[in-house]
Amino acid sequence: MIEAVLSMGGMALVAGLGLGYAAIKFHVEGNPLVENLKAALPSTNCGNCGYPGCGAYAEALAGEEKVSISLCTPGGVQSMEVIAGILGVEPVAMVERGPRVAYIYEDRCIGCTACIKACPVDAIIGANKQSHTVIADMCTDCEACVEPCPVDCIEMIPLSVSIFTWQWEKPAGPTPTIH
Repeated sequence: MIEAVLSMGGMALVAGLGLGYAAIKFHVEGNPLVENLKAALPSTNCGNCGYPGCGAYAEALAGEEKVSISLCTPGGVQSMEVIAGILGVEPVAMVERGPRVAYIYEDRCIGCTACIKACPVDAIIGANKQSHTVIADMCTDCEACVEPCPVDCIEMIPLSVSIFTWQWEKPAGPTPTIH
């Protein structure tokens, strides 16, 4: 029995050393510009920008093709300004509409679960053929749930200002950059 444990331990040690060597030998550095752009995006992977996720949008921004820096609706003006600072371009005019949240009119909801499947952050709860609702604290304002709804019972409404949602005014000054 001791021989079996020692032989298995030895094989595991050799395999671990081999994998460690391969990780060092074949390590590929990522593009630091793409990594900085990914950090500036909200990581909701909603697809509102027209790309399959925040990583693909960051790669498109870092690529040679001209991509608008104002496509990320959940990130809003703040993300757009950070992206502009990273890329060294002028920020574009983007309307700051304030934080919004999806609202489901439960009397019109048919319980089809299309919105649940579309939500990238699982902010919608409900069951099949039952009324759904949105967890407002989890909603990222990506609008991914609005289009799939077959009965148009979802609307993006502004968050009302309360002691829980109030925020300081953003300071004016140089555009922050992420390194």
